Amino acid sequence: MKQWIPVLSVAVLAACSPQQQESDRNEVAEKTTTVNTQITYPMTFRGNVTDNYFGTVVADPYRWLEDDRSEDTEAWVKAQNEVTFAYLEQIPYREEIEDRLSEMWNYEKVSAPFKEGDYTYFYKNDGLQNQYVVYRTDAEGNTEVFLDPNTFSEDGTTSLASLSFSKDGSIAAYSISEGGSDWRKIIVIDAETKEQLEPALVDVKFSGISWYGNEGFYYSSYDKPDGSELSAKTDQHKLYYHELGTAQADDPVVFGGTEAQKHRYVGGQVSEDNNYLFISAAVSTSGNKLFMQDLSDPDSELVTIQGHTDADTSVLDNKGSKLYLVTDLDAPNKRVVTVDAAAPQPENWQDFIAETENVLSVGTGAGAIFAEYMVDAIAKVEQYDYDGNKVRDVTLPGVGSVSGFSGKDDAETLYYTFTNYNTPGTIYAYDPDNGESTVYEKSKADFNSDNYESKQVFYTSKDGTEVPMIITHKKGMELDGSNPTMLYGYGGFNVSLTPSFSITNALWLEMGGVYAVPNLRGGGEYGKAWHDAGTKMQKQNVFDDFIAAGEYLIEQGYTSNERLALRGGSNGGLLVGAVMTQRPDLMQVALPAVGVLDMLRYHTFTAGAGWAYDYGTAEDSKEMFEYLYGYSPVHNVKEGESYPATLITTGDHDDRVVPAHSFKFAAELQAKNTGPNPQLIRIETNAGHGAGTPVSKTIEQYADIYGFTLYNMGIKELDDIQ
Repeated sequence: MKQWIPVLSVAVLAACSPQQQESDRNEVAEKTTTVNTQITYPMTFRGNVTDNYFGTVVADPYRWLEDDRSEDTEAWVKAQNEVTFAYLEQIPYREEIEDRLSEMWNYEKVSAPFKEGDYTYFYKNDGLQNQYVVYRTDAEGNTEVFLDPNTFSEDGTTSLASLSFSKDGSIAAYSISEGGSDWRKIIVIDAETKEQLEPALVDVKFSGISWYGNEGFYYSSYDKPDGSELSAKTDQHKLYYHELGTAQADDPVVFGGTEAQKHRYVGGQVSEDNNYLFISAAVSTSGNKLFMQDLSDPDSELVTIQGHTDADTSVLDNKGSKLYLVTDLDAPNKRVVTVDAAAPQPENWQDFIAETENVLSVGTGAGAIFAEYMVDAIAKVEQYDYDGNKVRDVTLPGVGSVSGFSGKDDAETLYYTFTNYNTPGTIYAYDPDNGESTVYEKSKADFNSDNYESKQVFYTSKDGTEVPMIITHKKGMELDGSNPTMLYGYGGFNVSLTPSFSITNALWLEMGGVYAVPNLRGGGEYGKAWHDAGTKMQKQNVFDDFIAAGEYLIEQGYTSNERLALRGGSNGGLLVGAVMTQRPDLMQVALPAVGVLDMLRYHTFTAGAGWAYDYGTAEDSKEMFEYLYGYSPVHNVKEGESYPATLITTGDHDDRVVPAHSFKFAAELQAKNTGPNPQLIRIETNAGHGAGTPVSKTIEQYADIYGFTLYNMGIKELDDIQ
């Protein structure tokens, strides 16, 4: 493919004097700012709503956009989309990008198999199917479709959210999401005949499906809120038990039905041997209480394992009454402990796998325990037996990420997927007896990894902290500052960004782009301390880390301000919003997706109050309010500023981060930006926070995002995409 630099040739730039290079860079900047014609934005009414926070009066002129059920909001969404799509349609190579992405996406994708009852199940997508199909194979090798979510709705927007089988595999319960909403329905079927056995359970949210034998299952939900189910606050999560053949209205509340048991997130899990129910209860996304109940004794009381939310603790497994727990209590990088169910409190815990300098995550299967460590965000796996003896270091196929190494206790083979930014995911079968891995399913993606390279670097943030970043691009790329670069970040909620392949990123790389991912503070790559360093009144560290990553890429010649785009979703959308309002000069393009952008009111919507561990709230204290007010993207758009070309993306059914965040931010940018760059919002209809989005919609979204990005970097034509 031809180089995507129509303004300058690489050879000329490399041979120029510093003065000439500066002149050429100015030419790039000048051409970049003239690609856009004048945009007439829809008029957005400014109201006179105000709030008083500790004596500071804060205007909220676009409060009316929070009403997702109003005709005015609906009309505003329609008008904004008309302007946005009119702009996107003028991009000359938008259709070329969509066609090439469709071509690259069109290959068969298969999951690792799993056994339930007399069948082996797996997920498969033939290529461009909107949703993966569940297949199964019997003992004779006959394969058939078990569930096809593509038949759930005509437009592919109803997706399969989860699938769980009874203990003997004879009954299946699966949940569906309609229009991307977090509210689910649970449907119970006979696994042999596939016939629905009873009316669907409705109004289920943030829930697993954990079977107790073949008799019923545990699930979680909130009472349906007053007002809009897509934006109204949900505060008290409850664990229910559903006995097959009974009405949902008769399902008893197992936990969460009293004021003393009030928590925002409650989940239940039955042990594999069917003897125990374990209940986790949390008020935020970090820290949980942990309880257990002996299911073999119908009169047993709930027993507290951990009675505070100062740590995250979960049950890994049990062997009889011996419990195996994973915890960061007194171990910021996590450890595995054992304890007897008769006295399971922390004072009785004994180290099984001690804490190390690297962050630990753990899985079980085939009678073994697998300890996966992150070493600078790169995977390392060790195998242990149930007596705590290390069996071996697992030899992985390369440097990257793994997922899997889990299954039922009686499994003979386990499966894991290996990937990195330039290696499509390959499924391996693992023999726990001898530690050998063999290829089970090689990716059929149309992507030649040999043409690309990934490199991990460490750069210095504002306060001197060393931050790792992985940079991926074509081999032989010139570091002349002219390469279109996508800087992607998250930085929150203990989430670790480890190397993984994406077909959308593959297209960006194929087109000559650089893809860079820093492991910002707020994430979990270096344990609890790294996470906490990016929370509450240290949140600015995350933004500083991201800014420093952009500056590093420019200083090292990977790109320039005029060819740098920042992208992130959800908490990453907040990241992009905060950085573009603090440093609008850093980037040419900003791409905040489904972002948390109104930091003074985020906790008033749906389950947003549960994010307070990371953010704090404007009601906590004067100091916390002032800190949030100081970086909240909606409140820091300045009159008369020239902002980068911005394409905000959201879904009208997003009930995780309600679209009002994005609506308000777009309105502020359109009202106050005085520069030449477009300030647009793309609102996907009948779509939510992202999970279950149909393939067809995803391809359209990325064609728009990449087209918008390149067009606003001054790239006017693409001679070829191959």
